[in-house]
Amino acid sequence: MRRAGQVVREVLELVRERVKPGATTFDLEKAAEKRLAELGVKAAFKGYHGFPCVLCTSVNSEVVHGIPSPKRVLKDGDIVSVDFGVVIDGYYGDAAITVPVGSINADAARLLKVTEASLQAGIAAVRPGATLGDVGAAVQGVVEGEGFSVVRDFVGHGIGVQMHEDPQVPNFGEAGRGMKLKAGMVIAIEPMVNAGRPDVTVLDDGWTAVAKDGSMSAHFEHTVAVTSTGARILTE
Repeated sequence: MRRAGQVVREVLELVRERVKPGATTFDLEKAAEKRLAELGVKAAFKGYHGFPCVLCTSVNSEVVHGIPSPKRVLKDGDIVSVDFGVVIDGYYGDAAITVPVGSINADAARLLKVTEASLQAGIAAVRPGATLGDVGAAVQGVVEGEGFSVVRDFVGHGIGVQMHEDPQVPNFGEAGRGMKLKAGMVIAIEPMVNAGRPDVTVLDDGWTAVAKDGSMSAHFEHTVAVTSTGARILTE
């Protein structure tokens, strides 16, 4: 899974470098697909329940599962969330980043900073004997402490020989509640944070989830192993 995680990180960093005004989300898709072909690695998302691409690219108020398109041109001031996974020798890696396009305003920059900080807080709560509620409460505390909202409709997940495994890993919760973590477990922690209210709706394409109130949304994710000494991030 560490190998899969390293390929995920390499491709996400390659995509990050290509995020600029005038690029399309499909340009990002093509760059990722080309690198996967060079590495001989299979994408986790393409074909998953019929999803058509290797990347999910979600712009501005789009929360998750946006479909790359040659018609979606990135503009200065946008933010774009890129979610990506691979499978290597039957084991999965999954991560997400949200990237500024050109110069973004202070509110958008704060949303990205807080969302990434909430992911780090969730990871810091991971250790044997901690609960999923500890992880969710850590994420939620950072997000709501800054006046933003945690999306409730989508959550993190276990990951291993399948992309989505039990348990679900909510980005909200009550410390001390829920399943206890054990060494050897691997989970994907992925805060999805809206600048406004947490409610989302899915567009007619059947995939793209957007903030119902039109507010900006950010998404960061790591695949995290539970070890005897705490968290080991497999996708950094």
